[in-house]
Amino acid sequence: MRVLAQRSLASSVFVEGKCIGKIDNGMVVFVGFKEGDTIEDLHYCLQKLIHLRIFEDETGKMNQSILDKKGSVLSISQFTLYGNIEKGNRPSFTEALNAEAANMFYNLWNKELAKYVSVETGIFGADMKVNIVNDGPVTILIESRKKND
Repeated sequence: MRVLAQRSLASSVFVEGKCIGKIDNGMVVFVGFKEGDTIEDLHYCLQKLIHLRIFEDETGKMNQSILDKKGSVLSISQFTLYGNIEKGNRPSFTEALNAEAANMFYNLWNKELAKYVSVETGIFGADMKVNIVNDGPVTILIESRKKND
């Protein structure tokens, strides 16, 4: 599982010209799943995300989490996080989880995340237009634990 988190001042997602999700201060989170991912991977990434200290404290040091800031998350499904370009220039997505299972994981991810923060979402599998005002910019990649660790 991969989660790409971007600190954001304001972000929104549009499908067919209609705004379906919008946040102010918080994070835009792109979420991708691969074959073999488990519920444990999901919970691992979720805990890493909500405790990730990428927001500035009163001294200007990145020392606060989204929980500390009471920020929101714009969650976007993103199978292309598993695009592999080792062989050529056209990405292969064979590592990405099949759509049916990935949609189940994405819905569970959003449900679990909403237990901690306000969550807005895109639409799984849709052609989305995502507008991000990246704060910093700060962008962090979170990956689930390696299966053999």
